[in-house]
Amino acid sequence: MNDQVVSEIAEGVQTIRIERMDAENRLTAEMCERVADSLAFGESSSRVRAVLLTGTPGMFTAGHDANELQGFLTAGGMGESVIRLLKTMASFDKPVIAAVDGPSFSLGTILLMLCDYVVASEWSIFSAAKAEMGMPPEGAASILAPALMGYHRAFGLLVMGDQLDAQQAVHAGLVNKVVPADAVDAAGREAARILAEKPPEAVRMHRRLMRGDRLNILQRIDQEASGFADLLRSPAARDALQAYIDANR
Repeated sequence: MNDQVVSEIAEGVQTIRIERMDAENRLTAEMCERVADSLAFGESSSRVRAVLLTGTPGMFTAGHDANELQGFLTAGGMGESVIRLLKTMASFDKPVIAAVDGPSFSLGTILLMLCDYVVASEWSIFSAAKAEMGMPPEGAASILAPALMGYHRAFGLLVMGDQLDAQQAVHAGLVNKVVPADAVDAAGREAARILAEKPPEAVRMHRRLMRGDRLNILQRIDQEASGFADLLRSPAARDALQAYIDANR
């Protein structure tokens, strides 16, 4: 199962790659733990100055694994592995670059909001139709999406279910740079390499000052998870989530 998340370090950059193409790179609990473990190692390692988070050619990640969502529905709340991943990314103290080729759906798009710089292929698409799924925001998206995109675009993405192409994502503030599909990995590695070569203390100070106190982000992750448990008491929300699960198995 560990080969579904691959981590390697070279030239000061830790690359974390999601590799589960047979299931659209959907994240299981074990995969969330593996990404969180890799980030924890990168945080502690003096060899790592920047992280590159990426998927496979043609797919970043379609979000939660359907069986994991079924488990959330049965348990009446969000799994601890997902919460751990989101909190690890939110509190990570080194820069994180995302390289996206193809679809980035639901949790995939939320993860991008926790990154510092995003490179995407020209045919990438982004959606996070959480309300349509019968789910609340997650990963502090209720704070991060309006901050990145403005309230109206964030409402469109999370509640209306708007889908953004690569250029729309740039204009919305979700993506920094669009490149041809065959150049995504190289562009992501180059951005991470540039960061890795900068004085790490200066990069860290910029991130801390620009991102502000992370306590409110961590608290919002907990609030959203608590809201999910409340939402699952609604038959309409449960039906919507079950319909999404059934359609994505």
